[in-house]
Amino acid sequence: MAGNTQERKLGYSIEEYPEGIVLAVDKPWRWTSADVIRKVKFAAFRHFGTKHLKVGHAGTLDPLATGVLLICIGKATKRAQELQDHDKEYVADIAFGATTPSYDLEKEVDRLYPYEHITREDVEAVLPSFLGEQEQVAPLFSAKSVDGVRAYEIARKMYKAMARGEISSDFDAAAIETLQKARIRIDELELVDFFPSGKRIPEARGEISGASSRINVADTSALDLPVARVRIVCSKGTYIRAFARDLGEALGSGAHLAALRRTRSGDYSVADALSLTDALSLLAPPQ
Repeated sequence: MAGNTQERKLGYSIEEYPEGIVLAVDKPWRWTSADVIRKVKFAAFRHFGTKHLKVGHAGTLDPLATGVLLICIGKATKRAQELQDHDKEYVADIAFGATTPSYDLEKEVDRLYPYEHITREDVEAVLPSFLGEQEQVAPLFSAKSVDGVRAYEIARKMYKAMARGEISSDFDAAAIETLQKARIRIDELELVDFFPSGKRIPEARGEISGASSRINVADTSALDLPVARVRIVCSKGTYIRAFARDLGEALGSGAHLAALRRTRSGDYSVADALSLTDALSLLAPPQ
């Protein structure tokens, strides 16, 4: 059997899979990638009857994102970096007229901007300027490492300092980013839809049972902001939250990521991915 499988049954000996197993899971909304790995790892331990089993992912997804999360089991963990290096495809909802320190809805809105001038035609006109290789500054709230320290740890320390009054409460998160720019590549950009202010946006977040209560979700519905739904094909290391920030600036406004779905990771499509429930069923313990 090949190392990649989406079969509905798995044998109970990991020795049956000399190349390991790669599961494409449709990560639920408000689950961290670590939450999903923890669930799958526990199920894999019981299924294969051993705790001496490596389980990891090939490219994390933010808690408020859904879509393809590749989970490597056994010797497939040796391929994690190779799988992570492949191009990705996303569908992003980008809201104009407001920013947040995290560039998504994990943090509350910190600043409002004019947006009445932004039209579908404006978005379509500016998207081609983002194609190709470029430098991108990662969000301060990210897993990117700065001198061996995760960026989100730096951000948390700053917010704690702000709570103690050591940093002004009106500090500009964008202005104090300390991350080095990274080379990324955007191959395709398509405006899938544009929702003007006042038009309801259809949402599809999938299963949320067991979602982490630690994950904040800002409610911006009262702001009634216009939203562009954009399909993005890009290289590894591309932050779609940072793209949302940059798109807002290019349109003379502010912007944040309102929703994100990874629809493809390398050769793995979300259409073929397992729900977390199905993945856990696949790893059910012996009867």
